[in-house]
Amino acid sequence: MTLTTESAGAPTPYAPPETGTVVVYRGATLFDGTGGPARPGTSIVVDGPLIRAVVPDGDPAASVEGADVVDLTGRFVTPGLIDAHQHLATPPDRPAAEAVLRRLANSGVTGVRDMADDLRQIGDLARAALVGEIAGPDIHYAALMAGPGFFDDPRTHQVTRGAVPGEVPWMQSVTDATDLPLAVALARGTHASAIKVYADLDAALVTAVTAEAHRQGIPVWAHAAVFPATPGQVVAAGVDTVSHVTLLAHETADRPLTSYRDKPPVDHASLVTGADARLDALFARMRERGVILDATAALWSSAELAGDERAESNAELAVALTAQAHRAGVELATGTDHETPPGDPFPALYDELAFLVRRCGIPERDVLRSATLVGARGAGVGHLTGSVEPGKLADLAVFARDPLADIDHLRTITLTVKRGRRLPRADFATDLPREPR
Repeated sequence: MTLTTESAGAPTPYAPPETGTVVVYRGATLFDGTGGPARPGTSIVVDGPLIRAVVPDGDPAASVEGADVVDLTGRFVTPGLIDAHQHLATPPDRPAAEAVLRRLANSGVTGVRDMADDLRQIGDLARAALVGEIAGPDIHYAALMAGPGFFDDPRTHQVTRGAVPGEVPWMQSVTDATDLPLAVALARGTHASAIKVYADLDAALVTAVTAEAHRQGIPVWAHAAVFPATPGQVVAAGVDTVSHVTLLAHETADRPLTSYRDKPPVDHASLVTGADARLDALFARMRERGVILDATAALWSSAELAGDERAESNAELAVALTAQAHRAGVELATGTDHETPPGDPFPALYDELAFLVRRCGIPERDVLRSATLVGARGAGVGHLTGSVEPGKLADLAVFARDPLADIDHLRTITLTVKRGRRLPRADFATDLPREPR
């Protein structure tokens, strides 16, 4: 039987354009994500899914015969944004996940890290977004490893229905007796982008898992404290990223860490000063080793936690430690670990970026770099995306007002370009509640 293009699979209305389809985005003010200043009067030449050239408007390379020209005069362009911490299938709910992905893609988000879920669904969502069956960012997802004690957590049952938690390739229980080469190979077989080290592993096991993952060419994304492994031990193990800035407070614990369920209290009063020498030493090691911090700083300020005393205390802690990490030169990625309600026109990532600017005192320029190039590097795809440069994917976000002047200008998004495919915000906004002026 011969398969025709139409019968070969589902329709792909959001597929990347073919090479040879040239579009010139002319007249933009460009923040390219590399760390340089914004560049007014810039043309971005896109050929299919890739960027061919980034030049001043008057450069001959910006004049391509037969190209589609998109006038972005007065508009501001950044690389596509990255949400470095999502959970799209805990529990699996395909319509809800597709709705989240569609909102993200139409809000300038072209990549997400999914930090452990039911990979049976996540793998298909990633495929569907990649080939263009659905509108969504590229999904870079992790297979989880943890100690046996973690697998009575109800979330592990939600994402392994029909199987045994801890005994599936995407969610494995690890002990000293585990065949780590086989365990890592099984995780890689899910097409995961990384191993996520979660909980109830000591320093020796975190180190062993990390070494074997790196030997097999896959990065390790870890919780900032793995219990009993401390933050310092997790960093020393050689992991590539750590998540949740408030967990770093356990580097100052006055007794040994034991298990994920038995977290010792931390001295909030001393840590919210943002000037703890033990954390300064930890941040220095993270900077030296290039460990990226996925802070999820605004998590404790999300709407569903409003008025919760513990959440407010943790939000203050997140402010202090994130600001301290930034001052120490630690690279920050912008993860959320939650989403705004379905009726909200914008994703939680916008709140995370605003929190980093307004609460943590980090300049807009640094926050936008965190949300683009640093996020891409944390996801393992910094060579493909995260900055607007020739040879990289044409992942762009276009705004009516300058987000470098005010981070809330993210809410003036007018266009997303994902792998060269244009997603006008106006097409998405027609079925949303009216946005406040």
